[in-house]
Amino acid sequence: MLFNGGDQGRAAAPAVRLTAEQVMALAPDDASRAAARRLASARLWSEVGAADPGVLWGRCEDTVGGSWHTVADSVGPAYLCDCPSRTSPCGHALGLLLLGGSGDAVARDRPPPFWAAEWLEARRRGPGGGAGSPKAGGRTVADPEAAARRAERRAERVTGGVMELEQRLADLLRGGLAAADRPGYALWEETAARMVDAQAPGLASRVRGLEGVTASGPDWPVRLLEECALLHLLDSAWLRREQLPAPLAATVRTRVGLTAPAGGTPVRDDWLVLARYDTPDGKLTARRTWLYGRRSGRTTLLLSFGAAGRPPAYAFSVGASVDAVLAPHSGGGRLRSDLVERYDPPSRAVPPPPGGSVTEATEAYGRALRDDPWLDSWPAVLREVIPVPSKDGWQLVGASDGLALPVVPAALSRPGLWKLVAVAGGGPVSVFGECGHPGFDPLAIWPTGTTTETHTVPGPDTGSGPGSVPGAVPGAGTGTGGSGIVSLV
Repeated sequence: MLFNGGDQGRAAAPAVRLTAEQVMALAPDDASRAAARRLASARLWSEVGAADPGVLWGRCEDTVGGSWHTVADSVGPAYLCDCPSRTSPCGHALGLLLLGGSGDAVARDRPPPFWAAEWLEARRRGPGGGAGSPKAGGRTVADPEAAARRAERRAERVTGGVMELEQRLADLLRGGLAAADRPGYALWEETAARMVDAQAPGLASRVRGLEGVTASGPDWPVRLLEECALLHLLDSAWLRREQLPAPLAATVRTRVGLTAPAGGTPVRDDWLVLARYDTPDGKLTARRTWLYGRRSGRTTLLLSFGAAGRPPAYAFSVGASVDAVLAPHSGGGRLRSDLVERYDPPSRAVPPPPGGSVTEATEAYGRALRDDPWLDSWPAVLREVIPVPSKDGWQLVGASDGLALPVVPAALSRPGLWKLVAVAGGGPVSVFGECGHPGFDPLAIWPTGTTTETHTVPGPDTGSGPGSVPGAVPGAGTGTGGSGIVSLV
């Protein structure tokens, strides 16, 4: 799936790290979710380690006085815990998965203790291999047939949630959009909670996003109708997912919130950190890290979450170069990747990617929408643009053609806007950011001329030949020096 510029001989199997919402979607009930949040604290755990894709283990000193041995395999999925809970996964397994999602407390070079090693070896031997618990009362979960049954039950719950959401959208439109602007209107949060109960965290997130639309300006009814239409489209796609092409069906499953490991071929490259920023997501902190590969020319996204006041993983500095193996996810334009393995920093700095014009950036976003109609934005580098004030804020104007993209409203209140204006000094610069329907969100800037070549900004179908990838820039990585990138977030 990726350009074959990586050293695949040294690429390990991709690690499966679930987001917090994906972990919560595995919980069988609200009590398990509450327990998971309480137990996702590093101070409660010892002997925490990881091996194989998606396998975690640890010993939990519970606040209620127990000491429990826990193993979680998010790929199976399968769980082992010697606590007396009858739910599966129990709160300890869910808490361990939340802890593993942050990455900070997990020792990946530690061999498993005997109670975890025995269970893992029994699972590798398959059914009948003698899998058991480390203590009396322990339990194992399940063979492939059981996993298939659980997946089928979850799909049924998601379908029930989708049908309920469709009914609620119909009721909203029947009663009129004006009701959504009334004080105390609680439809969105209530509906989002119902989607969480249906194990569809992606739908829950999109529903929560509707709450802020009514405060987005005088034309909010138009924007609310657009967002409701996209939700209806996602609901319809889920109900007809068996009839969709495989890539689009994968995108629909991802947008609904179903867990899927990184399924693409891992690739090793020298990656330049273009941008990194954190955003609140309920009780979580989401971190988005954009990377650019020197050899592959791919722009990719690392996504991580932190819970209970813990910072997310991937604390890379903007402008740094990282020698690493990444594995891409399927669906959604294949933007997101998982970090598989890191090496020593590369011997030379990775130059910034070449950029394109405003027209090329918007065309790339348009092509990406064909693969993922729910895509909010697409990464792009605007070359030789000048920040200019406009009637409603700021815009980035092409120095050669005079075409402009508005800066998104959310960026107008950030200090980075004035850093952008100061660095540009009225002259042309190169800007990396996210191009979407509201405009352009600038995330990083560097002086024009840091790279020597100019290429079309790619979309999901653009490439230089067989084996090319979405986001690839033919001939990229031939710049003249270090990155010189200034972060705007």
